[in-house]
Amino acid sequence: MKKFIWIIVGIAIVGLVVFKLASNKKITENKVYQFDKEKPISVNVDTIHLEFINEKGSFTGTFEPNKEVKLSAETQGKINSILVDVGDIVQQGQTLIQLDNSLLKLQLQTIEVQIEGLQDDVKRYTILTEADAVQGVQLEKAKLGLKSAKVQRATIQEQINKTTIKAPFSGVVTAKLSEIGAFAAPGVPLLQITDLNILKFTVNVAENNLTQFKSSEQYTISADVFPEISLLGKITMIGSKANMGNSFPVQFQVENTKQLDIKAGMFGKVNVSNNQTEEGFLIPSSAILNNEEKTQVYTIENGKAMLKTIETSQNIGNKTVVKKGLQEGDIIVTSGFINLFNGANITTK
Repeated sequence: MKKFIWIIVGIAIVGLVVFKLASNKKITENKVYQFDKEKPISVNVDTIHLEFINEKGSFTGTFEPNKEVKLSAETQGKINSILVDVGDIVQQGQTLIQLDNSLLKLQLQTIEVQIEGLQDDVKRYTILTEADAVQGVQLEKAKLGLKSAKVQRATIQEQINKTTIKAPFSGVVTAKLSEIGAFAAPGVPLLQITDLNILKFTVNVAENNLTQFKSSEQYTISADVFPEISLLGKITMIGSKANMGNSFPVQFQVENTKQLDIKAGMFGKVNVSNNQTEEGFLIPSSAILNNEEKTQVYTIENGKAMLKTIETSQNIGNKTVVKKGLQEGDIIVTSGFINLFNGANITTK
């Protein structure tokens, strides 16, 4: 009898647990949001029309220095003085660093004394040779000694000249890599000089946009942080081989009239126009979706959202030119893509 009672109690407990779990599941399901696929989704739309499009646009690139060099000494020596600091503007030929050359100057004085003595010897032997007092070979030895001493003097003078490091071109000191008292040696960088008077500006262009760039023309270039400053750029190179992004580098030479503002490394834009006008569809770039390597937009057909694959050519500002896939009067979705799917019912805002 007791065993039978325990079995009944066990069954009751199991039934109670099952009932509680089912009740909790129902409560949880009621709390979870259930998306109704039949409910219309509110979106913003736009009706497209053929427009006259001037093929113009902008391409983003980077400013680079035309010339940049890290200066090092051509000879060994202790640094006695560094006459410039980071940010200083320097001119070509200006003295930047002075190395210790006191020992070389003493050697130069020694050789100068030797040259004076050899010059006196040459004069003396010349007189004696003319009087047949000595053999001519002694005069020749004195002349050779004098020539050798003069070569030594020129060598020491060149070594002294190399202890003065000068700017190879006009520019700005962009890095100071050593200090007074340090030891300079060939190949060890001491200063970095950057030429900002002329900048290089490089953009990467897709192959179908290369025809917009011509070597004989000038283009307007501006820095992103200073859009009000316009600079003229002339094309110096159009890449003959695509890079890893399957685009081609186009490089401009820019006269940097605002070098105190525009620096190497800044981003900028070049404006392009080929002055050819044609008809086409211009839609907001925000309306375009990239799905599985396809370029698509949502169009409205009979109150439903339908995905359409399109082909585009270029961006003009915040809009994109559509080459194929749309027709005059098509209605496209421009915003409100949350929960939107192919075949969804649509209501417009």
